[in-house]
Amino acid sequence: MQQTPVNQIHNQDVLNLMPLDRKRVVEIGCSSGVLAREYKKRNPQAHYVGVDIVPEYTEMAAAHCDEVLSFDIEAMDKDFLRDRFHADCWVFADVLEHLRDPWQLLANLREIMPADGCLLACVPNVQHWSIQARLSCGDFRYEPAGLLDRTHLRWFTRVTLLEMFQRAGFGIVTGVTRMLNNPNGAQFAPYIRAMAQAAGGDPEQAVQDANVFQFVVKVIPV
Repeated sequence: MQQTPVNQIHNQDVLNLMPLDRKRVVEIGCSSGVLAREYKKRNPQAHYVGVDIVPEYTEMAAAHCDEVLSFDIEAMDKDFLRDRFHADCWVFADVLEHLRDPWQLLANLREIMPADGCLLACVPNVQHWSIQARLSCGDFRYEPAGLLDRTHLRWFTRVTLLEMFQRAGFGIVTGVTRMLNNPNGAQFAPYIRAMAQAAGGDPEQAVQDANVFQFVVKVIPV
């Protein structure tokens, strides 16, 4: 399968939520290693492990990570993850939506994560107004990147994202919403509000959620 193009710009919102006292960080889907580069500026003592399924990406990431590995994270069992990493911080920046079974992987990580461990994730929002607008006229087409990235296997809203972490045994510590600077969304708000009301939902919450492009969260084992 074609992979997401390599990323040369780090996710500042994820970086801002990463604790600066971590001893061992594992980033799944490290791409070119730019997030590792920026985190190591803030916490140079951390041992940063970059993992990516694309060998060419890990070759680039080696310039910024202390260790790089190329493999399919979902092909590894809990014993491998526990014995190989011992991480107190896991990072999934725009990765969970690419996995076959992110629910099981998160449950596995919960079992091996130390009590003071944490996990950071950035996940696109399928409830975004642009997706709802496209669905209304059947224009649901995969694209090279973005919300309709053709390599996405799973889709999440705010509600289902929270449910996934909670069922895996994680609690949300904090989070931020990433928006797109596109004023066109305002024209769809009345229709989104009306649909939510007709479906028995909260109309104002529906409009708020429809404006979010990505959710960034920090979770801990509970």
